[in-house]
Amino acid sequence: MLKKLALVALVSAASISSSFASDKINGAGASFPAPLYYDWAYNYKKDTTNLVNYQSIGSGGGVKQISKRVVDFGASDEALNTAELAKDNLFQFPAVIGSIVVAFNLDGVADETLKLSNEVVADIFAGKITSWNDPIIVAENKSLNLPNEKIIVVHRSDGSGTTFNFTYYLAQSSKSWKEKFGVGKAVDWAVGIGGKGNEGVANLIKQTPYAIGYIENAYKEKNNLSAAVLKTANGKWVKATEENFKAAAKYASWTKEKHFYSVLALQDGDTSYPIVAATFILLPREGTAMNKKILEFYDYAFKNGDEAAKKLGYIPLPLETKNMIREYWAANIK
Repeated sequence: MLKKLALVALVSAASISSSFASDKINGAGASFPAPLYYDWAYNYKKDTTNLVNYQSIGSGGGVKQISKRVVDFGASDEALNTAELAKDNLFQFPAVIGSIVVAFNLDGVADETLKLSNEVVADIFAGKITSWNDPIIVAENKSLNLPNEKIIVVHRSDGSGTTFNFTYYLAQSSKSWKEKFGVGKAVDWAVGIGGKGNEGVANLIKQTPYAIGYIENAYKEKNNLSAAVLKTANGKWVKATEENFKAAAKYASWTKEKHFYSVLALQDGDTSYPIVAATFILLPREGTAMNKKILEFYDYAFKNGDEAAKKLGYIPLPLETKNMIREYWAANIK
């Protein structure tokens, strides 16, 4: 079904009739929300005949393309701060909340059984822990038969908001990671192989025995991958489930004045999954007629797209947040 949605969402302008070709919207950016944007675009076209063409090129590419006005809107999983938005003359608002899971490929180890503390995850991606039967991993998983095999780390090869949110989580979990690697859409990885987009990372994990990587939960579900059990900010073991994603998402604190700038990883609460993130839409401030069309699409999605979001493993924005976004649109985007 996702292939069908992607095909419809990415159909070329030449394949649609001239009666509504002028209503085509072009967007590009984060792969994190791409499965959902394809679904929303498919249903929007079906209900309105208007086409939304979204390209999953990574958050870094999305920011670059909207900054240069190559596309009508950009998408990024890393929110831009007030100064960055002003520099490129942009507005931003969140579209949906998702979660990043630590997915792995270990024969005989089932989904939601492998426990990895946040510090251990950081040490694996830093190249400090290199074997699946390392004593530190074994100590947290005494009931599992872990192989004496090298851990194959998989990370993003492109500029990525998923990487920003994941490295933020690592930096908050490990002083060593923070000092050596820091936080960013791209970092100087110590080990591993790179895949482009969440799609590329998910495919590499699926095809590579003994692999581990970070991906948006929708890609984990789509590819039938397994995810590790992590720890909350309060030190409680927590599984990658919708209930635990929601527990973290409820702590989101957004304001119109800061253009909804936020980072949601490692929120309070005993059941708050530690790597939850919002994904954002970027629009030009110059007030184009296209902005109105883009807002009509996202208003449609806010009204009609919650079930699709839940089905794909995302967390829809609360109604009060959607209404705050509509107020922001009315005040800023002409």
